[in-house]
Amino acid sequence: MAGGAEAGRAEASAERAVAAGGDIGRVNTGDFVTQVERATLLPPEALTVSPDGLVHLPERTKLFVGRARELAALSEGTGVQVICGLGGIGKSTLAARWVADRTADHAVVWWITAETPAELDAGLADLARAMQPGIVGVLPEDALRERALQWLANHDDWLLVLDNVSAPADLSRLLARVGNGRIVVTSRRASGWQDIARTVVLDVLGPAEAAELFTGVCDADDGLDALCAELGYLPLALKQAAAYCAEAGITPRAYLDLLAAYPAEMFAATAEGGEAGRTVARVWQVTLGRLQNTPLAGRILAVLAWWASEGIPRRLLEPLGTPLEVTEAVRRLRAHSMITLDGTTIGVHRVVQAVVRAGDGGEGREAAGALLVEGSLGQSSLEEVLANPAVWRTVAAQVEEFARLTEPEGDDASWAILFEWAGLVFELAVDRRSLFLVARALTSYTRLYGAEDERCLRTSGIVTQALHFHDGSPAAIGLFEERLALHIRLYGPDDPRTITVRGNLAEALRASAPCQAEEMLRENIDRSTRALGPDAPETLGARLALLVADPDPGTVCPELERLYTRASELLPHGHDVVHAIERHLIIALADAGRPAQALALAEAAADEARSRFADTHPRTLDTRAYLAVVLAMVGDLDRARTLAQELLGHIQAVMGEGELARIVRQLAETELSLDE
Repeated sequence: MAGGAEAGRAEASAERAVAAGGDIGRVNTGDFVTQVERATLLPPEALTVSPDGLVHLPERTKLFVGRARELAALSEGTGVQVICGLGGIGKSTLAARWVADRTADHAVVWWITAETPAELDAGLADLARAMQPGIVGVLPEDALRERALQWLANHDDWLLVLDNVSAPADLSRLLARVGNGRIVVTSRRASGWQDIARTVVLDVLGPAEAAELFTGVCDADDGLDALCAELGYLPLALKQAAAYCAEAGITPRAYLDLLAAYPAEMFAATAEGGEAGRTVARVWQVTLGRLQNTPLAGRILAVLAWWASEGIPRRLLEPLGTPLEVTEAVRRLRAHSMITLDGTTIGVHRVVQAVVRAGDGGEGREAAGALLVEGSLGQSSLEEVLANPAVWRTVAAQVEEFARLTEPEGDDASWAILFEWAGLVFELAVDRRSLFLVARALTSYTRLYGAEDERCLRTSGIVTQALHFHDGSPAAIGLFEERLALHIRLYGPDDPRTITVRGNLAEALRASAPCQAEEMLRENIDRSTRALGPDAPETLGARLALLVADPDPGTVCPELERLYTRASELLPHGHDVVHAIERHLIIALADAGRPAQALALAEAAADEARSRFADTHPRTLDTRAYLAVVLAMVGDLDRARTLAQELLGHIQAVMGEGELARIVRQLAETELSLDE
């Protein structure tokens, strides 16, 4: 069926041929009936396909940084490749840059926004129109799509970009028909591609690349590094912030201040003429909409927003549902690039967290706190923490971030206990993060119970000791003095609690006021002896504190020996006071030129600790570390180095990167004697 040279005129020459000069209805052609309900007259030029050099791409961005590895991966690939990652991470920008450099290599290079199957079909129909302009306005959409598919199936010199595909299944009809050209897909969907494509997973920019991207829009650097870090090096957030700064004439530091004060508004703000749907406040709404049929996924994301951005133990989420329900929700969040998984831990981009927090009405925050309480206080004891310190520090890290993201005025009693627990977990590792957490607990206890409550007094002691250890004596002296005055008023000058605080203050004063410190230590001995007796643990501890303050090993060593003998006779086996005297005596013996005795005592202490505790218990690690030090001091450097190498990893895992780890690492790595 074809049109003649003149409109309205046609000739048919073959048997049972039909000629038409225009559209016709039903046609009967003879013995076998062929019915055509609707026929369309096509001019001859409509059958001409001239696609060579056909290019349809978004405008090439002039601002493009980094991505060398991903560009190389695309260049090395064939067939179908998928660029996947979090919304706003730069998938479309990467695809556009890579494809723009390859337009000369293909007869057809065509970009289709394919978020839905309908959009994909429309994009294919547009391709048919571009290849055959003569059929524009003549064929229906489905016929146009079919003509595009037929051409793609019969040629291989083409490159399609399918942007923002929602699910692999959306491409099944296309991929079943075509397979000889190149297809680059961008998608937030991170899984399900293994049978049809190779994936290129896109991550955030590096710090230098993020700064380059920002300054390409706004040439300002005051607070730039801090802003890039706060925005998690996410390209969309960086571009949005840079455009806003440039238009408002403000610095990155000023933008940070606005972001802290008005997070919801700033994440939604865009420059004049900017696309409102491409702000960080909106870019993930489509993904969250797709997850609505799994409500637990949204609840989990609301909880994760109040924790750290990485290292989140999956087990903390277990109370939210059955194992299958929680696993399915986590799976879907990961499949849509909203979270990452690394073994048993979860990661969330910090900007995703910030946007979710900004829209949280309080339910996510309350659930996050309750889960931390249940996952720590409800499951741990001191023995369990000591047995698996690294495991519990991962939970404490979530507690720390939760404390930083919430205000003390909202703390209830369970949260105050939670913060104190996490602070003590860090203090076991001599980690200064303990100071922030126990100080937060103290603030909340004071508000809830008053400054003279036993909980406040106990926690203030932990805060003051941590401040003294981590920041030095001057910072802690004032607090020690306040605590001593309060204890004297509440309990009297001879109470064991008062004696302990007085000893803490004396220790803090040793460097700056040694005479005053010695006077207070002697007062402690006198008061403890009168009130508690000469053989009480507090009295023996007070005597030890005075001896340790004496710098002369010749004087100290005999006194320490007598005190050690007396304490060992009076106190239970393994008492903390006996252990403290023993540690100081070992070093004093070595310093006094009695290496054999120091070594014998150190070996006995290490053997005794290993018999009573696990090899990774802090007491065992401490005594064995002292043995390594003594071995080095007496000249047995090979044995000291071997023992230090054995201990170092355990000490780092259990006690963190504190002073003990530093000493043991030095022994493990040194090739010289201690004197050298």
